[in-house]
Amino acid sequence: MIALQTLWLPVLLSSVFVFIASCVVHMALPGWHKSDYPKLPNEDKFTEAVRPLSIPPGDYMVPSCDTMAEMRTPEFKEKMMKGPRMFMTVLPNGPFSMGKSMTLWFLYVVVISCFAAYVSFYAVPLGEHHHKHILRFAGVAAALGYSGALCQFSIWYSRSWVTTIKSGIDGLLYATITAATLAWLWPK
Repeated sequence: MIALQTLWLPVLLSSVFVFIASCVVHMALPGWHKSDYPKLPNEDKFTEAVRPLSIPPGDYMVPSCDTMAEMRTPEFKEKMMKGPRMFMTVLPNGPFSMGKSMTLWFLYVVVISCFAAYVSFYAVPLGEHHHKHILRFAGVAAALGYSGALCQFSIWYSRSWVTTIKSGIDGLLYATITAATLAWLWPK
């Protein structure tokens, strides 16, 4: 019989392997995600026009309304027809903090590996070492963690389906690495 605590090494190593794979995907294969966020036409003109507004960091929808009743007004409908319509995230000014983002990404990867190990722990008969069962349960759990929620951004926020599919493929790669590592190092 194995205790859930004995899975710390497979969880940690699978997290390290996924972190390395994600670095390879984004740094060694820069063309894979290059088209995800194309340059805005007239970027300089846009930033010069928006900068004086001092928009605080956050997520925004344009045009936006406060009530359902307002959404039905002719004025709001005209705004929707004239455009532009957009969802946007405003970041704080200054350099991008790779250290913070990489740390948060690694912690997220650890959480996904923990869930995959947890599901596998309760799905695979205790004391038995069935690689194919561990691969299946850990793989599905990790795939849901890495790729499961990506489609809603294309469904609700009109994110490019190509970007969503590419990120989903990345997630399937990470799930495969997670599942293979857990199966390889699963306690006997």
